[in-house]
Amino acid sequence: MKIKKRRFGVLSTGEKVSLFTVSNGHMSFSATNYGCIITSILLPNQIGKKDDVTLGFSTLEGYISNPPYFGCLVGRYANRIADGSFSVGGKTYQLERNDNGNCLHSGTNGYHKMVWEAEPFKNTREAGIIFRRRSPSGEQGFPGNVDLRVTYSLNAENDLIIRYNAKTDAPTPISLTNHTYFNLAGPSAPNVLEQELQLFADRYVPVDSKAIPLGPIENVAGTPFDFRASKPIGRDLNKVPGGFDHNWEINRSGEGPSEVAVARDSATGRKLTVWSTQPGVQFYSGNFLNGIIGKNGVPYNKQAGFCLETQHFPDAPNRPEFPNSILIPGEKYSEQTIWHFDFES
Repeated sequence: MKIKKRRFGVLSTGEKVSLFTVSNGHMSFSATNYGCIITSILLPNQIGKKDDVTLGFSTLEGYISNPPYFGCLVGRYANRIADGSFSVGGKTYQLERNDNGNCLHSGTNGYHKMVWEAEPFKNTREAGIIFRRRSPSGEQGFPGNVDLRVTYSLNAENDLIIRYNAKTDAPTPISLTNHTYFNLAGPSAPNVLEQELQLFADRYVPVDSKAIPLGPIENVAGTPFDFRASKPIGRDLNKVPGGFDHNWEINRSGEGPSEVAVARDSATGRKLTVWSTQPGVQFYSGNFLNGIIGKNGVPYNKQAGFCLETQHFPDAPNRPEFPNSILIPGEKYSEQTIWHFDFES
């Protein structure tokens, strides 16, 4: 296992930003302490040719804007909160309304816009980076000082492991996720419509035209949202207005990580299996990509990549029927997501 560190750039504030690359000799990933962004995952195909299977930018400057949230950590609360407001402890809190009158990914000053303390580590099992910061009370409009620790690591079995840990001194909503866009075929493929996806989820959350949950969780059976059997991402895409950008309820099994999804690209043989302790996963089919110039000048258009954002449910702070998303003092927020990469001939 090897870890390399280099200068990635300097912000207008003078803060220096680093890029870390972690390799197990077969595959590697790179991440920066600006927004805890995963900037690349280099993965071989069945004949050993390595490609970057993530979307993003070649320079720090691209990530400073980053409207699609390529590769970044999202928080304090991922996804949408209706009207940008919620109540906890008898008090109502107002967040930024940055998405059709709602709060998306905690507003324009989310964790993806912040420089984190970063420390590389290596042991007998894995190597990676530990990111830390304190999110002060009032940041983004949320209550409570929250101490955060996020770890990205790689082991010899091609598991990229993401661990989220937090504690607070006042009740606060929290849902952390990573917003990496995958294209398992690599940068030469214009879209992911033929790549196959399976979701281990019997139910999903219907949403309105602004992507806010409508009401009860519904069964996927007989709908375009049924990915219980593997199928091409593009097969039922046109049956869903605007494309897929919905939360599925993960079929839980036990206390540890449950299997969430399997994605495959038959042309390269690459396969991604996702496991997580989180209650939900937002499958997003890249609907809003539209001519964004990415790495090495490659344009990203609709469905150029897909996201599997393991998370708590959207608008859960306002939905008591959803899994609890309020962290209270004395408890620990501890979630884990594993991306396992392998190959099929």
